[in-house]
Amino acid sequence: MKLISNTLLDEIAAKAAASPRRRAHHNLHSSPSDLVQRFVVVAQSDTYIRPHRHMTKSELCTIVRGRFECVVFDADGTITERSVVGEGTPNLAFELPSQTWHTLIALTDGASFVEVKEGPYDPATAAEFARWAPEEGGATAAFQGWVKTAPVGARVPSFN
Repeated sequence: MKLISNTLLDEIAAKAAASPRRRAHHNLHSSPSDLVQRFVVVAQSDTYIRPHRHMTKSELCTIVRGRFECVVFDADGTITERSVVGEGTPNLAFELPSQTWHTLIALTDGASFVEVKEGPYDPATAAEFARWAPEEGGATAAFQGWVKTAPVGARVPSFN
């Protein structure tokens, strides 16, 4: 049996705090070839998750600590939906269908979720990143500032 304990979340949170990407994960599945991929992700509130989509796979995320905001976009970078999920909200999890452009904003340090999606994992096709969003290491602070406050219907401005 595999248990997801508070101690495990604390350990992953420490790794996330020390990581340049400000997030870390722990695989529950044994191999990238497993037909079901399951892992725990822990993020600090200043992490940047570049908007992306999974072309052939849906994903289910269950929040186990803290809060996230899931921001959904159309293909042109217009925000179509914003949903806060986790502690202190009526929402515990979210599922996104394949081909849905999205990002996550960690609203609390050490925010954690368990993600489940179809395998096997192929890094070449796992995610397509949005051209209208900066790459990691680029103008991410400006983009994050915008996406945290932009209303539904707002379109991503240029951050190049």
